[in-house]
Amino acid sequence: MIFQRAARREFAHSTAGVFTALFAIMVTTQLIRLLSEAAQGSVDPGAVAALLGFASLNYLPPLLSLSLFVAILLTLSRSYRDSEMVVWFSSGLSLTAWVRPVLTFALPLVVTIAALSIFLSPWALSQSTEFRGKLSNRKDAGQVAPGSFQESSSGDRVIFVEGIADDTSHVRNVFVSEVQAGRLGVTMAGTGHQEIAANGDRFIVLQDGRRYELDSGTAGFRILEYARYAVRLETKEARGIQRTPKNMPVLELLQVDLPAYRAELLWRIGMPLSAIVLVLLAIPLSFVNPRAGRSANMLLAILVYVLYNNLLTISESWVAGGKVSFVLGMLAPHAMMLCLLPLMFYHRIAVSSFQRLAR
Repeated sequence: MIFQRAARREFAHSTAGVFTALFAIMVTTQLIRLLSEAAQGSVDPGAVAALLGFASLNYLPPLLSLSLFVAILLTLSRSYRDSEMVVWFSSGLSLTAWVRPVLTFALPLVVTIAALSIFLSPWALSQSTEFRGKLSNRKDAGQVAPGSFQESSSGDRVIFVEGIADDTSHVRNVFVSEVQAGRLGVTMAGTGHQEIAANGDRFIVLQDGRRYELDSGTAGFRILEYARYAVRLETKEARGIQRTPKNMPVLELLQVDLPAYRAELLWRIGMPLSAIVLVLLAIPLSFVNPRAGRSANMLLAILVYVLYNNLLTISESWVAGGKVSFVLGMLAPHAMMLCLLPLMFYHRIAVSSFQRLAR
């Protein structure tokens, strides 16, 4: 028990160290991407921190799964190199005796990964989409700036005002160009002001002006004179957030029986399942032969991890494309890796290796 407690303590330290390194790399990469978007004007500089937090929540499940796998692999490999495994085996314990302490340590993290992948990651994606929509709303709502042409986020409207009154109650010499249903409309007015409707929509109200409407593909146009004309500064928030399988709550996802939604559900459920399989695979993969070098088992472990992730990605794409059923796509990659598990344990436990048996 003392030996196992020490091993679990080392598991925790290794997991924290690996996760910190991976998390720092992820945050740096996302920060560079968001700062690039902010420099291009597609993201408000003040929103970088919030969007970075939402992105971090989204990437936590794969980072925790990989950290757990690498931490157990490194800890047990060090035990081989320092001959601590000799003490373990000489005490009458086999390699399979590591399954219980490894699972005891890993299960709380696997539960955390399940909660993140099934609930928190979709929520973070939804909040990120909503936050970006609010930023676009602010940009559209505040786009009436004197002396410059302001384009809406949708790209279908351009507004220009020459100046603002001293008491900021109205603007002077307003020009609005917009495209609606294939028809170009140009509106001009001497004065205008902003109003907020009861539902929160913002309008710019023009007074005593003219509107020219041109039909695309024809030479005809119409001229309208008006005393009052309201132009809504339409936003993404007014149209609502677009729901996709990745940002939908799990309860809504279960109600839609379509391949793309089933594929997303497969990915969310597969993340904690793959974490359990990976920690079990790390036990036989951690074997180190002092005469064969210290990196041979790490190369094999990386190969197994990449193969497992590719199987999960392929099964998700096949379910999304309707090529295989949801149950088969969910069980097949995990079953294939679990079938390798007893073979790998036997290869490390058996007195004779497979090569000797072949001779």
